[in-house]
Amino acid sequence: MADQIRVRFAPSPTGFLHVGGARTALYNWLLARRTGGVFVLRIEDTDRERSSGEMTQAILDGMTWLGLNWDEGPVHQADGLERHKGDVGRLLAQGAAYRCFCTPEELQARRDVMKEEYRYDRRCAAIPADESVRRAEAGEPFAVRFRVPEGDTAWDDEVHGDTRFKNESIEDFIILRTDGTPIYNLAVVSDDIDMRITHVIRGDDHIANTPKQILLYQAMGAAVPRFAHLPMILGPDGKRLSKRHGATAVGQYAEQGILPEAMNNFLALLGWNAGDDVEVMTMDELVQRFSLDRVNKKSAVFDTAKLEWMNGQHIALTPAENLLPLVAPLLVSSGLLAAEEVESRREWLLHLLQELRIRGRTTLEIAAQARTYLVDEVEQYDEASIAKHWKNADETAQRLAAVRAALAAVEPWTAEGIDAALRATAESAGVGLGKVAQPLRIALVGQAASPGIDFVVHTLGRDRVLRRIDRALERLRGAAA
Repeated sequence: MADQIRVRFAPSPTGFLHVGGARTALYNWLLARRTGGVFVLRIEDTDRERSSGEMTQAILDGMTWLGLNWDEGPVHQADGLERHKGDVGRLLAQGAAYRCFCTPEELQARRDVMKEEYRYDRRCAAIPADESVRRAEAGEPFAVRFRVPEGDTAWDDEVHGDTRFKNESIEDFIILRTDGTPIYNLAVVSDDIDMRITHVIRGDDHIANTPKQILLYQAMGAAVPRFAHLPMILGPDGKRLSKRHGATAVGQYAEQGILPEAMNNFLALLGWNAGDDVEVMTMDELVQRFSLDRVNKKSAVFDTAKLEWMNGQHIALTPAENLLPLVAPLLVSSGLLAAEEVESRREWLLHLLQELRIRGRTTLEIAAQARTYLVDEVEQYDEASIAKHWKNADETAQRLAAVRAALAAVEPWTAEGIDAALRATAESAGVGLGKVAQPLRIALVGQAASPGIDFVVHTLGRDRVLRRIDRALERLRGAAA
């Protein structure tokens, strides 16, 4: 085994990069980065009928979005076909494998008789080698089966510890189809040997493949890598995560306003314990903390609310300069900003995002909150806020009119000048600042919850503030009439 750790992520391009695959990729990447190892990306595309270039690109895009850069690859498994066949030939030559001439119809007939108890009866294993060669050279179709030895196959799993299978429970499995293409287990082992893979980190659903693969490593005279089988990811209902639980492809989460840093943080904790009760971590912190000995055996539950909470934590930690490229396109696509305004109003937008970043769980929510500061009028008033803070229409109208006059006189338009004007208005009315600020807040944003009133007034700008106060006064006077 090589001194340097070498790991691989080997998705099949028959679908998008899903949550489970993304977590597997992340754990492999983290181990490589933690140990100074090598992270290899291999596309397992030997299933030509189901594989597609579109899905391969989707996987690469998902990996790129997550920031899981690979050191070698992407290597396409299909390109190793001749090596795979060569390995099968060597197994045949040493007697570790044999040709099987049974037809699919014959095999199915035996299955129909034996039902669940069916295992291949090894009848072709008894064919003498020279006869096997003669029949193959005569053009008789055949598959190649691996000859499973007696005994047990065991390994010390990095997650599950000692794991053992009785070889008698494993039938002589096919390693080469009748069309000359390799079966998954053979191709994987051949590739891992060729790539000098030292650690195989993958989902629990591969455990049944592991004894077959270990037997192949041994038959090929290669070192057996360390195996770590990760717990399954379940939906809130306790069943395996699937489309019925919502988005499962990582690209969909990008569209929903999730940051890649948050997604990686969330995925890392689906089956791994960072210790010290820490939850929110940067990629650098994940790398520093990661180890396979903290991976849990128990299945993890995918909690969308927890993901959104964590995303909110990461958004709050993200500088406004980094948020702008994520939020600005949403504002442009919704018609709130012209494309050229993103640059011309850059400082104003950064000022806005600096405040809003602590108030949203997704970039979509941040964009929705920014809408208030970009439209001309208040689009909707919260009736509960009005009932509480505008209940005396005459009194509220008098205070808003006084606030309007004070704000109209602020020069220059600064947060400090605005704060002084609001405090002076409250003092003149003989009330606390809140009795002025809350009615004004509703007039400006339609509800009683918002960032600080100085920020709201300053960010909206004088013209928009005065216009919204005028609309509120119209409403209040109409209610009082």
